[in-house]
Amino acid sequence: MWFILIGVIIVFVLNYNRVVDTKKFISDTGGVLSHLMEEDYEFLLSVKYPGRNLDVGALFQRRLRDGIIAGVLCFFIFMNQMSMMYAVIACGVGYLVFKSSYMNLKKYYKANLHYIDTMLPYYLKSLEILVQHYTVPVALSRSIDAAPDVFKPGLRRLVARIDSGDSSIQPYIDFANEYPVRDSMRMMRLLYRLGLGGQQNKHEQVMSFSRTVSSLQNKAREQKYKERLEAMENQTLIMLVFTGCGCMALMFLSMMQLMQF
Repeated sequence: MWFILIGVIIVFVLNYNRVVDTKKFISDTGGVLSHLMEEDYEFLLSVKYPGRNLDVGALFQRRLRDGIIAGVLCFFIFMNQMSMMYAVIACGVGYLVFKSSYMNLKKYYKANLHYIDTMLPYYLKSLEILVQHYTVPVALSRSIDAAPDVFKPGLRRLVARIDSGDSSIQPYIDFANEYPVRDSMRMMRLLYRLGLGGQQNKHEQVMSFSRTVSSLQNKAREQKYKERLEAMENQTLIMLVFTGCGCMALMFLSMMQLMQF
């Protein structure tokens, strides 16, 4: 404990007197270790913080700083009994701290994708009703207020690009890439073609869109029922395990009491 306190004081004094510039050290280290940045790190940040201009490099350097500090603190803790094993443990702790924020982003992304996957069919169903009475851009604009919160930032960007004069399929593709769940790309392509179609064949295209949405809704219901069934099975299994362990513990205690007599 004394080694940790002394080490922290030394680092603070050196940094305060500008003998050691920790910010410059972290910045230089970040440049050398930039290959440690995961390929999807920037994408995961954009998913969790949509619409924000984040400094990805600064956030990555912060991760490096936290990992280095955690590793150095472990070195101070094990200094009295330092060995190769403790050095590996200290490096491992630093690496885990460095990776922890990325793993949290990955976990958030997976949970968010699951939520998007379950909510997309219901949003498309409400959009289908609006498309029957309005053009696709107007229907998209009117659907924003009633849409799930997770879709609102992407919908605002989609509508803004269409209103600015972008009549290509790219705004729809970008929306599908922002919410890359089951059939999102196909649904956006259908929606784009529906916006291009004339009034004479609009009814047929709306019917095709409606059938696809209904299919997605059925898949979402099946997935929901499957998850409920799996949750019930897991709860039943846990209850059986605890019951079995409790019975074994009671039998063991009974045997111990019999042996004492």
